[in-house]
Amino acid sequence: MKKAIIMASVALATCFSAQEIVSQPVQSFQTKDYQIKKEKFVNNLLSKMTLDEKIGQLNLPSSGDFTTGTAQSSGIAKKIEEGAVGGLFNIKGVDKIRDVQKIAIEKSRLHIPLIFGMDVIHGYETTFPIPIALASSWDPNLIQKTARVAANEATSQGINWFFSPMVDLARDPRWGRVAEGAGEDPFLGSEISKAMVFGYQGTDLAKNNTGLACVKHFALYGAAEAGREYNSVDMSKLKMYNQYFPTYKAAVDAGVGSVMASFNTVNNIPASANKWLQTEVLRNQWKFKGFVVTDYTGISEMTDHGIGDLQQVSALALKAGIDMDMVSEGFLKTLKKSFSEGKVTQKDIDNATRRILEAKYDLGLFDDPYRYNDSSRAKTEVFTKANQNFAREVATKSMVLLKNDHQLLPLKKEGTYAVIGPLADNKLNMAGTWSVGAKQENSISLLQGLKQVVGDKAQFIYAKGSNIYYDEKLEERAAMFGKNTMRDSRPKEVILQEALDAANKSDVIILAIGESAEMSGESSSRTNINIPEAQKDLFNELKKTGKPIVLVLFNGRPLTIVDESKKADAILDAWFPGTEAGLAIADILFGDVNPSGKLPMTFPRSVGQIPIYYNHLNTGRPLSTELTEKCGFEKFKSAYFDECNTPLYPFGFGLSYTQFNYSDFNVSNLKPKGNTTIDASVTLTNSGKYDGAEVVQLYIRDLVGSISRPVKELKGFQKIYLKAGESKKVVFKISPEDLKFYNNDLKYDWESGDFEIMVGTNSHDVQKIKINWTK
Repeated sequence: MKKAIIMASVALATCFSAQEIVSQPVQSFQTKDYQIKKEKFVNNLLSKMTLDEKIGQLNLPSSGDFTTGTAQSSGIAKKIEEGAVGGLFNIKGVDKIRDVQKIAIEKSRLHIPLIFGMDVIHGYETTFPIPIALASSWDPNLIQKTARVAANEATSQGINWFFSPMVDLARDPRWGRVAEGAGEDPFLGSEISKAMVFGYQGTDLAKNNTGLACVKHFALYGAAEAGREYNSVDMSKLKMYNQYFPTYKAAVDAGVGSVMASFNTVNNIPASANKWLQTEVLRNQWKFKGFVVTDYTGISEMTDHGIGDLQQVSALALKAGIDMDMVSEGFLKTLKKSFSEGKVTQKDIDNATRRILEAKYDLGLFDDPYRYNDSSRAKTEVFTKANQNFAREVATKSMVLLKNDHQLLPLKKEGTYAVIGPLADNKLNMAGTWSVGAKQENSISLLQGLKQVVGDKAQFIYAKGSNIYYDEKLEERAAMFGKNTMRDSRPKEVILQEALDAANKSDVIILAIGESAEMSGESSSRTNINIPEAQKDLFNELKKTGKPIVLVLFNGRPLTIVDESKKADAILDAWFPGTEAGLAIADILFGDVNPSGKLPMTFPRSVGQIPIYYNHLNTGRPLSTELTEKCGFEKFKSAYFDECNTPLYPFGFGLSYTQFNYSDFNVSNLKPKGNTTIDASVTLTNSGKYDGAEVVQLYIRDLVGSISRPVKELKGFQKIYLKAGESKKVVFKISPEDLKFYNNDLKYDWESGDFEIMVGTNSHDVQKIKINWTK
């Protein structure tokens, strides 16, 4: 069996091997003639529009509740006829969307088509792992393909605008929306940001299987104070430009068609009214050409920020650079009055309208408003077997092996296994948060997956063991949006005893605990990121049986699992793997696939360490390396009195069933000069018994600068597949571009001096070489 372990089944990959990997913005494929025609068309249409019709294009309401055939009588129909709607979201189904589009085309005065948006976050009906799990694959090409599949499925059902990717940098795991992003690092996050934009938009937006991406949330949303949803953000511009802005800029550079404003304040001004942010940075500095939409009721909420009534905040938003108002209807209800009072200008309104019309033109809607309404596609291209197989492959590449004492994993396909935990047989929670297009009942639970993969070669005894929480009210909060936790109303002692009986009959315990799907995601901030007490008690009682425990962790964020990491024999962080969850987890546990994921976010030991991230600044009184590694303490040094400085698991960490050795680390030039390129190389050897993949990571530290610089920064990574016994020389090209940063004058440049070049298996375990690079 050992040699049979593979990274991904050839059969699973075949359907997607020919998928185009896009590496240029969609705009680069548009000719000069195309741009001239678009400008002429939009100018002509603008000249025919009334003020009311222009303002109407800036209005984005939710679709409301109607079924196929009843759109004509819905409350939204009259507004569409009057030209008071630019697009809709939260509507699913090709026939429904055709009915609504027909109203705009046949009954509005100028027949301007609508755009249709949805939160297509990590797949559509075929659901891929949640974004933080996708980031754990460290494979931008793979992630681009997931976005391509999601776009193909969603467009086949009429959706042509995707509220994704979310690229907010996040360093506080108390914030629930870390599940929706790529973690703590600007370099990794930027690579994923570009990949997703390319995947959604392709090379031609007018194709009926591509759509507009919408990068969100601009800006700094992931830095909400105390990790509390929608809370204030306060940071220096140096931190903005060097750490938090790059992921957004990467999407803009990739040609993203739209941007969503964030809820939080930036420099004490709400993002939706922040002209410096939406115009100076986004449009003037970064040259963004698309349109900006608010988040849900983002305009009306600014009243609670204390900057004015609906008319005032709507005018502020338009003047700041907001083009489309989601749900608030502040533009629709107040802009005409503000125009008459001179608070907004004709140019302000025309500029916003133009951007919406240009997007519709790029989508080809003026040529064929029904291009996304092909019912035959909807029947044949959604949740196909090929897509399910691909989702399974992606899920296996997104899981992170955190512990594997005595090589307990992979398990043998024989014997008796106790499958225990409130998440062990709950298909409704496998897709994770923000899976709005999914049919949750299509997902495969862990228990189902184990039985399908292993068949009758082994016996599986199931017991729930505990509920998610002892507290019923807390569990209600953890079971929203149809993701039922199947709470067991029997006494906890009875539920536990079933689990103990199952464990005592088994050879190995497979324990599925952690968070339910909606314990992370929007509006799911937690002050305590431990595993809930009910599940901890279950774990501790099972430990007393003396049976080996394989902990399968379900989570949408890093958790504080110090106790579990000591007691479990093996830990697989499955995150929320999506549609094919159970099958993918079984593939890993039983050795059909060798895990290769790496953490995109640091796991703290306790909430008291938060924020904790690898690329921090040093202090003037750092604890010595020796004491740091030993979890020591020294008075008057930067250290905790009662806790280690180090995390539980560092950024970039992840184990494999095989072993990888790094040797012959070398830098081609120790004293480079000027604008040249040098090589950092290392020989990677698979010295274990299994074929496998390793993510080789390159970090750089600027040792002396005009401002304090991080202790290390990720500047490159390569995912290398090696057969058992195989070696490969891995080479990274390094140029002055990799040394640049924003200095105190916000000038983007590099400075001469000493640098440490580091290569390793994670952000902690690296080899170092010092060089001196002069201009």
